[in-house]
Amino acid sequence: MLELRHFKLIAAVADTGSLAAASRQLHLTSSALSHQLRDAEERLGVQLFQRRQRRLLLTGAGEKLLLSARRVLSEVAQAEAVCRAHPQDDLLRLSTGCYTVYGWLPPILGRWQAEHPRVELRIVLEATRQPLGALLNGELDLALTTDVPPQARLAQTALFEDELMLVVPEDHALARRGHVTAEDLVREHLLTYAAPREQLDVFTRVLWPAGIEPHRVSPVPLTEALIELVRGGIGVTALPQWMLPSQHPGLQTVRLTPQGIRRRWSAVTRASRQRPAPLTYFIQLLRERFSRHGKAGPRAASRR
Repeated sequence: MLELRHFKLIAAVADTGSLAAASRQLHLTSSALSHQLRDAEERLGVQLFQRRQRRLLLTGAGEKLLLSARRVLSEVAQAEAVCRAHPQDDLLRLSTGCYTVYGWLPPILGRWQAEHPRVELRIVLEATRQPLGALLNGELDLALTTDVPPQARLAQTALFEDELMLVVPEDHALARRGHVTAEDLVREHLLTYAAPREQLDVFTRVLWPAGIEPHRVSPVPLTEALIELVRGGIGVTALPQWMLPSQHPGLQTVRLTPQGIRRRWSAVTRASRQRPAPLTYFIQLLRERFSRHGKAGPRAASRR
């Protein structure tokens, strides 16, 4: 079954004629859209586009699907408009780009709830892997996530920066390297979060730009499970340093690529809506919390 992201992709490519132009419209990389398109075609068992003179043109099957895609997207847009026309200032809906981030919240919630005791904070777990889409669809009020491309519909408040590292067993052949490249990961068993690959930085920023696919990839739902599987020698994974315990015997972190993979975390809201006081205060508390850490970000000791 196709997902909403596939319909958005098909409409964007049909409108622009190329993956590069569609990537700018959808704020995703061309390689991520290429994998999405391949995924859609594999699910349907048909070719949706064919290339002619540097343009992607719809096939017959693609034209039929485009009609359905536009109808679905129109209905979703109408539903979003209805939701936005009736905002709830007694409810703050929050999601993040990673489950581990929810460990940041307990130190903040007490102060925030004391200031706004009548406002409900709702954690929208189902939006964790795609918080920006949920935010733009009117399903969230606040998203905590990384590397948000500038666009008029979103407002960002910078929180901190981190660096994605390769985590390996301490006796692994790569453990003593100053850095690793995509080519070094070809023969590795890569453990990742259970999310589409276009949402994983290790693919979009390390492997895909080099045209590399590891020989084996296994999705794992929880950070703690990823860490213990690596410690047990099952494979390697990519995590920022702050997600690891302060003491992590049996593990070693290695820089990904010579330059490193830096990421900027931000609190993101819809720019079209005036921020209510509870949302403004929550973002203020986030800024205060992470200003104490500087650019290093939170430590895993804050997780529960």
